[in-house]
Amino acid sequence: MSEERVMNRWLVVVGAILIQLCLGAIYAWSVFTKKVTLSLDEGGLYGFSASEAAWIFSAGLATFAVVMVLAGRLQAKVGPRPIAAAGGIVLGLGYILGGFLGDSFLGQLICIGLIGGAGIGLAYVVPIAVGVKWFPDKKGLITGLAVAGFGFGATLWVKLAGSWFGGLLETTNVFGLPGVQSVFVIYGITFLVCVLLGSIVMINPPAGYKPAGWEPPAPNSTTKATGAVDLTSKEMLATPQFAILWLMFFGSALAGLMVIYCIRLFGIDALQSTGAADTAAKAGQVAGTAMASYAIFNGLGRIIWGMVSDIIGRKIALFVMCLCQGLVMFGFYLVGGSYLGLIVGASIIGFNFGGNFALFPAATADFFGNKNVGTNYGWVFLAYGVAGIAGPQVAGYFKDSAQGVTADPTVWFVPFAVAGVACLVAAVLALVLKVPSHK
Repeated sequence: MSEERVMNRWLVVVGAILIQLCLGAIYAWSVFTKKVTLSLDEGGLYGFSASEAAWIFSAGLATFAVVMVLAGRLQAKVGPRPIAAAGGIVLGLGYILGGFLGDSFLGQLICIGLIGGAGIGLAYVVPIAVGVKWFPDKKGLITGLAVAGFGFGATLWVKLAGSWFGGLLETTNVFGLPGVQSVFVIYGITFLVCVLLGSIVMINPPAGYKPAGWEPPAPNSTTKATGAVDLTSKEMLATPQFAILWLMFFGSALAGLMVIYCIRLFGIDALQSTGAADTAAKAGQVAGTAMASYAIFNGLGRIIWGMVSDIIGRKIALFVMCLCQGLVMFGFYLVGGSYLGLIVGASIIGFNFGGNFALFPAATADFFGNKNVGTNYGWVFLAYGVAGIAGPQVAGYFKDSAQGVTADPTVWFVPFAVAGVACLVAAVLALVLKVPSHK
C-alpha cells in the first residue's frame, strides 16, 4: 500500500462539506414557517396550521432517516459515488417540484417533505461512511468535519431566504411563483448541481489502506471501544449497546429538532410578551438572527465535539453533551424573552445538537466497526427520524392548543420541559454504556 498512489484523503472532506451544505436545507425550514402559517384572513397565501407546518418538517426528517438505512446498504453494494449523486438529483427535483406544486399543504408535504427528505437520506450517509474509511485515525474529527456543512448550510439558506440581498422570500418570483415557491425552485437547482459536484470524490480507499504512521488497534480490547471488530447490522441489532445508543440519540435529538421547528414562533411570543419587541416583525428579525446563530453553532458543535471526543472518549463526551443540553432546555424557556437570551440560548442548543452528528456515527464505528458503519449508522440514525416527528409535533400541538392566542410563551413550557427531561435521561444512559462483548 505504501507504494500505491492514492487520492489525497482531504479531498473527501471538501466533497463532503459541499454535499452537506445542501443537505442542511432541511434545517432552514423555520424560515418558511411564518409565511406558510400566516392566515388567509391576514393576507397569507397558504394558511397552514402550526401542526401542518410541523408535519412537512417531520416528514422530511422521518423520510431522511428511513431512506438512510437503505442508502447505507446500497452504497456498500454499488459504491458511494452513485448513491451520493442520486441523492443530489432526488433532493434537487423535490425542491423544484415543490416550487411548481407547493401551493397546497399536500404539495409541500410530498415534494419538500417526502421527496426532499429522501434525497437527503440517500446522500447523507455517504460522506460519513467514506470519511471513516479514509480517516480511521481521526474518526471523531472527520465525522464532525464531514457533517459540519449540514449545520453551516442551514445558516446559508436561512439568511439567503430571509435577509441577505433583501431576502429571496421577498424579492424573487421565478416563473411568476410567489416567494416561498420561488425560493424552492432556486434552491432545488442549486442543490442538484452542488451535490453532483461533491459526489465526484466520494470513493472508498483501496483495500488495505491505512494512513501513514497509523496502526489499527488490537481487536481484543475490553476497556475501550476501538472499532477493531466489525459487526454486521444483524449482529449489532442484537446488542444492548445498540438499544442504548438509539435511545440516547432520540433523547438528545428531540431537543434540537424541536427548537429548529419552533424557534421563530417561540421567539416572537417570548419577545413580545416581555416587551423586548413591540411588534411581531421586530421579534421575527431577532428570531431570524437566533436561527442563524443556532445554525452556525450547530456546525461548530459538529467539529468541536468530534475533536473533544477523540481526546476524552466518546462516552464522556456524550454524557457531558446530553447533560448540558438538558439543563439548557429548561433555561431557554426562562431567558428567551430577551434579545441576548434568545440568541445565546439558541447558540448553545445548536452547538450541543450539532455534536450528535459527530459523536453518534463515531460511536457506531467504535462499538460496531469501521467496515459496516455506513449500514450500521443508518439503523442508529432511525432515532433521529422518530425524534424528528416527536419534537416538532409536541411543540406544534401545544402551540395550536393556544387557539390563536399570541405573545403567550407559556405554551412552550411543557414542550421544552419534555425535551429537557429526554436529554437528561440520555445523559444517564451514557453512564451505563459499556464495550460490547465480541465473539
